[in-house]
Amino acid sequence: MLETTKKPRAPRAMLLGPAFVAAIAYVDPGNVAANLTAGAKYGYLLVWVLVVANVIAVLIQYQSAKLGVVTGRTLPQTVATSLRGRRARLAYWGQAEVVAAATDLAEVVGGAIALKLLFGLPLWIGGLIVGVVSMLVLTLADRQRQQRFETVVIGLLCIIVVGFLSGLAVNPPDVGGLLNGMIPRLDGGETVLLAASMLGATVMPHAIYLHSGLVIDRHGRSEDPGRIARLLRVTRIDVVVALVIAGTVNIALLVLAATSLMGKEGTDTIEGAHAAVGSALGPVVAALFAIGLLASGIASTSVGSYAGGMIMEGLLNIRIPMVVRRSATLVPAVVILAVGVDPTWALIVSQAVLSFGIPFALIPLRRFTADRSRMGEFADGRALRLASAAAVALVVALNITLLVLMFVGDT
Repeated sequence: MLETTKKPRAPRAMLLGPAFVAAIAYVDPGNVAANLTAGAKYGYLLVWVLVVANVIAVLIQYQSAKLGVVTGRTLPQTVATSLRGRRARLAYWGQAEVVAAATDLAEVVGGAIALKLLFGLPLWIGGLIVGVVSMLVLTLADRQRQQRFETVVIGLLCIIVVGFLSGLAVNPPDVGGLLNGMIPRLDGGETVLLAASMLGATVMPHAIYLHSGLVIDRHGRSEDPGRIARLLRVTRIDVVVALVIAGTVNIALLVLAATSLMGKEGTDTIEGAHAAVGSALGPVVAALFAIGLLASGIASTSVGSYAGGMIMEGLLNIRIPMVVRRSATLVPAVVILAVGVDPTWALIVSQAVLSFGIPFALIPLRRFTADRSRMGEFADGRALRLASAAAVALVVALNITLLVLMFVGDT
């Protein structure tokens, strides 16, 4: 029997917010690296990847939130109850932690690059600063101050939107090229790697786990079918609005590179792209771009640490203070920055790693939300089951293709 938390009826607008926190995962620095590289090298060719990825994101984030609203349990908790034995839970947690580590790497590296662009700071110092600021944001991430945390994250999202869309206001895209980019096609092994990176950066495994918990923290648990139905209606609006914004930012990054950076030397790195943006569009747009990147790093690393704590608690029933967890996961990212690994390449590879974690979150989620014994009258209907099956098939097929190209070679 679920614990029932009764809350006074609130206006719909006051119930929005969890999806905006989850959406931060869809505009993290890994997106910047993957999308800028794709646009600068291949123009509008891979726009369709972002469109498809965003449609998948809307579908699965709604399913994740729905699982939390209806059952009162997070996705990690539900996975834990379906696995037999501690070894199975540990193995599943291990792959989730690898994904979380890749996420953390991308977010800290991206914020460090932004501080280097804005103030000339060494990357490892910038990484430490991003880590400390994210710890301060995480102090708001508890059930008593959930709305404050959401407010801070949504404020950072607004900065990200302005920072990354400003370039298109100065140099609008070619509409014909943009429409042509909607036609699905690839061009060799590198475009497959980029497509996997873009998919991993857009459909984030930790966001899939996280959203089921965010709605519980925000709305509480309920067994009242009427209230559950109302929360699901609000959740659909929340997810669509938040992810349309995130998807627009992602497409804008690729289009900005295709419009203003294609063919220019050095634009396959964020620093080179920033310099090219400044040269082509002016120092104000370049500064806004760097500020957007910084906001992206701070917001996404805070949300990522929140997700990591929820995954560990749900799968292993171990609760570690999020600030302590943030301190531990910060170390690998700072070490990578200190030893001189190319930061943009580290970002792209981290996003490819993330894409391999998607099926581990997506397949169980699809099974749980279609299960009438868990979801009752709110179980997925036929159309949603078919759509989620297609999403799983696409992700797995892309990952298998990527594995073949990585270990066999592009023939």
